[in-house]
Amino acid sequence: MLAFIRHGATQANKERRYLGKTDESLSQEGIEILESYKMLKTYPDVEYLFTSPMKRCTETAKIIYPTLCPIVIPEWEEINFGRFEYRNYEELKDDAQYQEWLRSNGILDFPEGETRKDFMLRCKGGFLRMCHELSQVFGQKAKNPVLVGMIVHGGTIMSLLSLYGRKDYFDYQVPNGRGYVCRLTGLNDKTTQENDIQIKVVAEI
Repeated sequence: MLAFIRHGATQANKERRYLGKTDESLSQEGIEILESYKMLKTYPDVEYLFTSPMKRCTETAKIIYPTLCPIVIPEWEEINFGRFEYRNYEELKDDAQYQEWLRSNGILDFPEGETRKDFMLRCKGGFLRMCHELSQVFGQKAKNPVLVGMIVHGGTIMSLLSLYGRKDYFDYQVPNGRGYVCRLTGLNDKTTQENDIQIKVVAEI
């Protein structure tokens, strides 16, 4: 089982900015919201923890799971929004390329940024890296059901669930500090065949 959790809120998130490669820390409000969710026992107990290397994810991991030492997956950094990076609608509304991007329903590539295709391939590479790590662990232990935590970005969640799930990219949008519990199938202790891997959402966090 997998617990996909989006990092807590930053100031850029509050201001609805396109926050990608900018390595921004959690805001005080974001920290307080995470702590309130934790008090309400929103987050499931996990046995293993993986995270993006960006501050907003590693800081979230320390708040939610302070006793676990997460394994960092570099490929899970958020997408590079290019010219749109750290800007919001009000700052971009008169930009012709931005209006064209909006009309495409977010399908077009970000000017001077990362393509969604490349981003999804990068996220997939990180996921397969995690699967390899888990295969090594499961090969040494009895195959009891375990829950694996993943503290990542909204884009990472949308990429992986659209790749291995049954819905489209934007169907998996999730607020800061929330996420999904999913069932992972197709992972075994000898080889991880990408085409065998499936992820099914079973609950919301």
